[in-house]
Amino acid sequence: MRRSEDGEEILTGGGVNHVVRVAGTVRRPTGPWTPAVHALLRHLAGRGFTGAPRVHGVDEQGREVLGFVAGETADHPLPAWARTDEALTGAARLLRRYHDATAGFTPPPGAVWYLPPVEPAEVICHGDVATYNTVFRDGEPVAFIDFDTAHPGPRLWDVAYAAYRFVPLTDPGHAGGAPVAEQARRLGLFAGAYGLGDDALKALPDMAVTRLERLVAFMRERAAAGDAAFAGHVARGDDRLYERDMAHLARHAGELTCRTRR
Repeated sequence: MRRSEDGEEILTGGGVNHVVRVAGTVRRPTGPWTPAVHALLRHLAGRGFTGAPRVHGVDEQGREVLGFVAGETADHPLPAWARTDEALTGAARLLRRYHDATAGFTPPPGAVWYLPPVEPAEVICHGDVATYNTVFRDGEPVAFIDFDTAHPGPRLWDVAYAAYRFVPLTDPGHAGGAPVAEQARRLGLFAGAYGLGDDALKALPDMAVTRLERLVAFMRERAAAGDAAFAGHVARGDDRLYERDMAHLARHAGELTCRTRR
């Protein structure tokens, strides 16, 4: 456990924000998007959705205060419990419940989002559904965290990126990459658990490629602007890894979207 000079517990994560735990709360930096995200989280609480943190306002240091969600997150290399079919389908079901719970949400006037809205705005996308932003208990996904990247968009925009992360739909030559047939099997499980139709499934690889293209452009833009976290991601080659994954998705789109029956 790492602690800051004032005794706050420093939480590890994606390396973009400085996040600490204080008793039963998490304190994180705010941004222009924070009012919209807090309105969204309050809406989710009002709908009875338990798979997101609760909002407790802003502290005296100007940090947002969120309820701490107990459990484990998983980053690479993924532990075995985060790679099970049960974890995969649990994440898909949780994502479907989240999307359904955003129905009827009206953003506050002048809402600003960290990522630009994508049309058609069917739901409020989380924007970064991945194992590192999912809280697990006993291997079961129970909540998503880090809603900074939330923004209006189509369901498939969020589903495609979540599938990319959870299947994962990465080049088999990369660490953790599985053969194409196994990726297709797991993608079929994910799509079925979410309730994705055949037409949407067939469109998923192209959507994932577009989502990764925007991610790479965003990373490089932020790195060029002097953002140390994104500069570090580019320096270690994350953008080039995503480009290889885009080529993999385009090359095997037909194979990946043939639902398997196992």
